[in-house]
Amino acid sequence: MQALDGKHVLLCVGGGIAAYKAAELVRRFRAAGADVQVAMTRSAASFISPLTLQALSGRRVATEILDTNEDAEIGHIAIAEQADLVLVAPATANLIARLASGAADDMVTAALLVARCPVVIAPAMNTFMFEHPAVRANLATLASFGYRVVEPDSGVLACGYEGKGRLPDPEVLLEEAAAALAQPDLNGVRVLVSAGPTREPIDAVRYLSNRSSGRMGYSVAAAARRRGAMVTLVSGPVALGSPVGCDVVAVETAEQMCEAVLSRLTNFDVVVMVAAVADYRPARVPPHKIKKGGDSLNLELEPTVDILAEISKARGDRVVVGFAAETERVREYALGKLKRKGLDLIVANDVSKSRTGFDAADNAALIIDRDGGEEDTGVVSKDVLADRILDHVVRLLPAASARPVNSN
Repeated sequence: MQALDGKHVLLCVGGGIAAYKAAELVRRFRAAGADVQVAMTRSAASFISPLTLQALSGRRVATEILDTNEDAEIGHIAIAEQADLVLVAPATANLIARLASGAADDMVTAALLVARCPVVIAPAMNTFMFEHPAVRANLATLASFGYRVVEPDSGVLACGYEGKGRLPDPEVLLEEAAAALAQPDLNGVRVLVSAGPTREPIDAVRYLSNRSSGRMGYSVAAAARRRGAMVTLVSGPVALGSPVGCDVVAVETAEQMCEAVLSRLTNFDVVVMVAAVADYRPARVPPHKIKKGGDSLNLELEPTVDILAEISKARGDRVVVGFAAETERVREYALGKLKRKGLDLIVANDVSKSRTGFDAADNAALIIDRDGGEEDTGVVSKDVLADRILDHVVRLLPAASARPVNSN
């Protein structure tokens, strides 16, 4: 995850059963390129060994606020000052109460009082404890401090009860950490993203489609959400997990995608059409499977709906971004599509190249805006390209950060 690369993360582990997940959190943060310092409450060491987290992080775990083995520097101040981000996971009811009261009675609470970087709090506890007014009030207090509070997951808890209180999976917490570090320049902006391929049925079991994996659209949706946007993702069939915090609408055909996008258009400020929508579909679709027979099968195809053209008709003052997946004359075709569809921005790439084509982790794009500005990104990850695209969107929305949040 690009946003975490090179960052110093202070992971504060509270004393709950979910503390065992700290090992995977450390591993995932380091895999994302972050340097991890772990601090633990005394009770957390009853659930997972400091030695385990030391081996995974490559750093001595901070456990005692008064430690004669420390160097001359004051430990809780040093680890807080070095941090670009603090993640408290799991945050127990007791730890949340102490943080809300401003206590500094152990390494974790003392470090949090010193920290001046973004702080993410991930509560995990029995569902009745989580619902208690005192816990809710304490979380509200932490939110008033500017801390980012992550809602726990629902499910069967270690205590045997079922309800809200589970620590979210590591990928969710990493995403929340990345969001806490991101520039909130799309705060309050409503962004609609389309992604993936469409499938146009031939018969009851077969369909026409393309090789789009949906990765680029999903990266755009995730990046927009990190930057503060309220994101809806209209997705064709893909093998990807839903981006954290995004509303996902699943569709299959071009017609379904068009209906899903147009019916929601008035609720959004920005539309980013990343999906590889089929250009043609079978003119007739029998309700049964076509049986094999004869030497050939002729399919009569008809054009699918032009979603970008339909958006342009009703766009108003929305920023509309299109994509052009080409195999030749990339710039020429992209410019033609930009003007023909009345777009604000177009992102064009050569999908004939194996490293940056469909279903690849990287991409290389030419980004052209409505005023003639161009950026050739070179080969970058799709996560990096997503932010490059959104940088252009922000410039097209000079008042984006001042827009009010739609509460409807």
